[in-house]
Amino acid sequence: MTRIVQSRVPAPASCCSRRFRLLERRSQGLAMAFRLISLRRSRFTSGLLVRALVAGMLLASLGWCGVLYAANQSVQGAKKAEDSGFDGDAPTAILIEASSGSVLFEKNADELRAPSSMMKLMTAEVVFNAIKKGDMKLTDEYRISENAWRKGGAPSGGSTMFAAINSKVSVDDLLHGAIIQSGNDACIALAEGIAGNEKIFAADFMTKRARELGMTKSTFGNSNGLPEPGNKMTVRELGILARHIILDFPEFYKLFGEKEYTWNKIRQPNRNPLLNSMEGADGLKTGYTKEGGYGMVGSAVQNGTRLIVVVNGLEDPEDRATEAKKMLEWGFRNFETRTLIAADQQVGYAKVFGGESRSVKLVAKTPVKVMVHKSGSDKLIARVVYSGPVRAPVEAGQRVGVVKVWRSGNIAVETPVYAAEAVGTGSTMRRAIDGASELVIGMFRAGAEKL
Repeated sequence: MTRIVQSRVPAPASCCSRRFRLLERRSQGLAMAFRLISLRRSRFTSGLLVRALVAGMLLASLGWCGVLYAANQSVQGAKKAEDSGFDGDAPTAILIEASSGSVLFEKNADELRAPSSMMKLMTAEVVFNAIKKGDMKLTDEYRISENAWRKGGAPSGGSTMFAAINSKVSVDDLLHGAIIQSGNDACIALAEGIAGNEKIFAADFMTKRARELGMTKSTFGNSNGLPEPGNKMTVRELGILARHIILDFPEFYKLFGEKEYTWNKIRQPNRNPLLNSMEGADGLKTGYTKEGGYGMVGSAVQNGTRLIVVVNGLEDPEDRATEAKKMLEWGFRNFETRTLIAADQQVGYAKVFGGESRSVKLVAKTPVKVMVHKSGSDKLIARVVYSGPVRAPVEAGQRVGVVKVWRSGNIAVETPVYAAEAVGTGSTMRRAIDGASELVIGMFRAGAEKL
């Protein structure tokens, strides 16, 4: 059931409509229009209620004007090239602003494909995380088994760091080999050293870690991306993984920008063509298999803004490099970062159950920023989503939900929101009234669902 929640800010009569009430206020030169909608599903037996507040904002700041429209429906589907102003040839692609996670462009971003050697990013992340937790050290050494040597070493004919059979190689050197030289032998050695064999590593380490990072679709059959039916990832989840590595492991991310590495007296260049062809490029990984085609996860920084690009399914390595570079340049040229909501600025209200107050103010602790077209033509939708009503007592600073911002149909950013103030437990009468109200609403909804 959809309920209209009215703001306490008085609304001009001219702004009223049958389904929405447009509320306006001005603060420090920023004109804002709010439309608040609560979407609510209730199961009285479990007490679980889900609400969503939809807030629309009209921004006029720093000479830029964009419009946020409130909508009473889900926004799904990838942005098409003709809608975004970008003409892309990659079958699947995504462009992300790293700081906020704002998606600037996407095309078939949730289509599962063979990730090829781009999947090595997942193996690298498992190792980075283990080192960060203290479960592994860079100085630890793992043996290059016959399996690692034959499947990923010199005899394989594929990308390799040329580690000698039965030699012991440090984790530090194996990471260099896996990241810079795309060594399949390095990945297999890491997998065997950590889990005993690749299958266990893929199932119990890579898959588990991917789910912890919110990558719900990715599946892994080995450690390196060599042809295997179980190897499937989307460009969106490759982008999520790349962003996580960049933000959470800056000390290890430097490896992706190293242009060459020598092992076993064999000097090999980094396979990423962006490193030598684009200003600010410093990562991450290329990939190719017959099943997946040519793909790349790339990243570059210009004027303090970092963008991440992922493309996959191209038929030619030159097309892969051209497409990734073209998309990054388009992003840097056409977008800029804008602050939608300042830190500690009120975002909306959440209803409180059994409290001294009927509602609690919600704020974002950090600024809610989004990349927008410099032309100001973007249509933005903001929703504050929380499970509620929130039961009293509520502590100041308690996390209540998230604010999600869509730009032209794509989720651009998601930021937690918190209670701006404490709300104590209300009187017995207050709790009884709230309980009766929820009971009536639950009964009404149950009846409506049967219709």
